[in-house]
Parts: sequence; C-alpha cells; structure tokens
Amino acid sequence: MTEPVISVKNIKKNFGKKTVLDGLQFEVAKGSIFALLGENGAGKTTMVRILSTLIQADSGVATIGGYDTNRESASVKKLISLTGQYAAVDELLTGEENLLMMGRLNHLDRQTVKKRTAELLEQFDLKEAAKKRAQSYSGGMRRRLDIAISLIANPQVIFLDEPTTGLDPRSRKNMWNMIQRLAESGVTIFLTTQYLEEADQLADKIAVISRGKIVEEGTATELKRLVGEEKIEFTFADLPSCQKALDLLGGQIDVNEMSITITTESSPENIRQLLNMLYESSIHPASFIFRKPTLDDVFMEITSDHKKGAVVNG
Repeated sequence: MTEPVISVKNIKKNFGKKTVLDGLQFEVAKGSIFALLGENGAGKTTMVRILSTLIQADSGVATIGGYDTNRESASVKKLISLTGQYAAVDELLTGEENLLMMGRLNHLDRQTVKKRTAELLEQFDLKEAAKKRAQSYSGGMRRRLDIAISLIANPQVIFLDEPTTGLDPRSRKNMWNMIQRLAESGVTIFLTTQYLEEADQLADKIAVISRGKIVEEGTATELKRLVGEEKIEFTFADLPSCQKALDLLGGQIDVNEMSITITTESSPENIRQLLNMLYESSIHPASFIFRKPTLDDVFMEITSDHKKGAVVNG
C-alpha cells in the first residue's frame, strides 16, 4: 500500500484555555485533492498552519513526505507551498518579475528560474500579460499568478486556503480547472474552502471539521449518502399551511420561502402517500420538487448534530 504524503495523528492545539484542535486524524494520498470543510473558527486554518510549519501542535504527530512537521521542518518546507485567501503578489512588479523574484528567493539557479518562469506563465495563461504590472491584473489573473508563484520551486504539496474567494463565477470555474490539472500532474492539493460546491467538484476526499474534531470523512458521494438519497421540498402559499405541513410530515422549514424539506425516496408510491397525507389534512402545497442531496445538506446536518451532542461548559 502506498504511503500517504500527509499523515495527521491525534493532533491537538490549544490557544490559552480554548481547544482549537482536539485529536485530529486523517491521511492524504499523493496526487489527490483533499478538502477540509468547516465553519469559521472550526480549526481549518490552524491545521494548515501546523502542516505548513508556521506553528507547532501541542501534541500528536503530523508528517509530510515522511518528515515530521515539528522536528524536521526544514525538510518539510522543501516539499510544500502555501497560498492564502488573497493573492500575495507585488503589484508594482510585472507577472514575470514576480516569478523571477520568487525563484531567486527559493535559491534556484538562474537557468532554472528562467525556465520555470516561462513554463508557469504558459501554464497559467499569463504569457500575454507577463510584462504588465500585477496591479493591472483582474482578480482571477492575480489568483493564477499567486498560485504560479507558489509552484516556482516544484512543491510536492500545495496548501490552498480558500483559493477562489472574491472571484466571479467564470474565474472560479477556470481556477477549478487549473487545480484539477495540477493534481493530474502529480501535485497533492490540500484545500480549504467556503464553497461546498467547490469541494464537491474537486475533492477526491473530504473531511468535515467541527469544534476541533473530524466528524465525518469520505468522498462527496459517500458523505451525501449520510443524509439520504433524495429530498422533496413542498412550497406553500402561506406560512400557516407551511407550519401545519411541518407538524404533520416533519422535516426542515424555511420560513422565508414558506417551504419544508423532507428526506425521502423518489418512488411514485412515496410521492402519492405524502400528497394524500397533506390533502387529507386540507393542506394544499403550491408546488413540490425533488432534488438530490448536496454537500450543503451534509454540512448542515453533520455540524448541527455534532453541536447538539457537544457538552457546553459554563
């Protein structure tokens, strides 16, 4: 069996009296895209900072490429690259100059820097803008340049912290395609994102973190199965009817949309039974639709269940 490129075992981290990471464990396969999902404050960024050697865990072991992120940080740094939420480029330099500068900072020889710069400008569709100052770039171009800069030294693992924050839908799709190509080339991608659709589209494996713990882990398909195969959503003309339907059928209510959502199978018999129950109670839905579960459904259910089961300290 192939050794994982990233291995995290029982990582714990406290800031003062607050426990941020509480025994995290997971592995990431080489050349895969791994997504860590969680609400703000769940511990995602802290885990990335530990893996990228910026801070140390209080206990537990994290390795990258077999090197301990604590005891062998110098070796780890040679294997990784970190890209934050916002493009960290020098706006007064051209795209080409940004790449050349980072190559020199990584102590690459002149010929290698020149070759890698040309390759990355081509790969990230920045060749025509290479001689223009970065301050003239669009948001999508800056993000592409930022990731290109992080790849100048050919890292084996790249950490992308919410890489499409602030991008328009077209630029976001282009970034997704680029991330997929990076993984296909053998680079391991560790992704944190606020867009659940992004993890759904990209990730080979997803871990959901809540209150410093991994609460579920698997492929997008496996996680969706946790909340049922399909959901039916009934919409009503008024809120009293919506509330009566909720009392009768259960499910989740959306007061603003005057709708309830129920997990069920999409068989004709199930639909008939639900509609009969409503009409027998003189409740008349304005419309209904079926939809397959999304990662949003998974995330809401998993994290809400974890919070319900958590012990609240006074």
